Amino acid sequence: MKSEIKKFIYLAAAFLAFYYMPIESVRLHKAAIEALAMMHEYAREHVLLCLVPAFFIAGAISVFVSQQAVIRYLGSKAKRWVAYSVAAVSGTILAVCSCTVLPLFAGIYKRGAGLGPASAFLYSGPAINVLAIILTARVLGLELGIARAVGAIIFSVVIGLLMAVIFRKEETERQEAFAEMPVPESVRPLWKTTLFMFFMIVFLVFANWAAPRIPVGFWAAAYSAKWVIAGIALLLTVLSSRFWFSGEERSEWYGSTWGYALQVLPLLFGGVLVAGFLLGRPGHEALIPGAWVAALVGGNSLFANFFASIVAAFMYFATLTEVPILQGLIGAGMGKGPALALLLAGPALSLPNMLVIRSIIGTKKTLVYICLVVVLSTAGGIMFGTLFR
Repeated sequence: MKSEIKKFIYLAAAFLAFYYMPIESVRLHKAAIEALAMMHEYAREHVLLCLVPAFFIAGAISVFVSQQAVIRYLGSKAKRWVAYSVAAVSGTILAVCSCTVLPLFAGIYKRGAGLGPASAFLYSGPAINVLAIILTARVLGLELGIARAVGAIIFSVVIGLLMAVIFRKEETERQEAFAEMPVPESVRPLWKTTLFMFFMIVFLVFANWAAPRIPVGFWAAAYSAKWVIAGIALLLTVLSSRFWFSGEERSEWYGSTWGYALQVLPLLFGGVLVAGFLLGRPGHEALIPGAWVAALVGGNSLFANFFASIVAAFMYFATLTEVPILQGLIGAGMGKGPALALLLAGPALSLPNMLVIRSIIGTKKTLVYICLVVVLSTAGGIMFGTLFR
């Protein structure tokens, strides 16, 4: 009966929304166009080279990576400094956006990683992006770049530890269930599985290597060779999967990959449409005027930092786009504290990201994770704004 009432409420709300929709409103038209435009950009720039490789990596983790290995390094009984170091370092190496990290997070979590280390990985993947931090320092100033790097590293560990403490009872029961599962015999040397995973990660990283703002040095050289390196990595991935794994194992891998895609993509696409409708793409107006946001994040008040964290948490930032967005907002009067709060909350969260996380760890854990990111980002912004006025 309750489910029927809930369905009726949803239908009634949808009916009223469409009935009273100001269909002649120019802003509503712009918002609808922005939703489609953001979905168009997302489909072209992030699905084939970001999400698809991430799905294959997540599927490979589920099928080829020993569950005992995941538990050993990321489980609740692993040494904390080992588990959180592995989680943070993995995120730094991958340097993915808040959506690409989701299949990888789902893969290690379902394979037995503790909630704490898995949450640290979930935050560190998009937040501790070395190239983005360097770009922040170059464009927005050394102080903000260093603060972003230090804050992101500390927050990844703190968020993971707090998630583990808050849900320690549930995590204990979950880890006990993993401990009772039989340990399968290894069918191939560890180095083969490690190399296979390495080839896929190299492809993911270099296929998405962004053009440097200043075309000199290592980053420029890596960008010029990105497709050669990515192509070699893809070829090695195909060859190693063909010669090192049986047809049955490959079929299981494809099935697991498809399962992650079915779980993540519908929620992700829905979230991108909603985010585009409300906030629009960088530099484009949608339902919520950008001037409102700029006016509310000036100074270094608690509200300004909190508002910057909340808006950043719901808005979708493609990798590196947060820097030019912030450049414009700072020019419009944004304070230094709220700027850092946006940098700490924005890359790690987004509305599409939240919807998928909820499907993996549940509503309660997702809400706590979001609150931790927002609260810590707000606090970090206030501290930074106080020290560097």
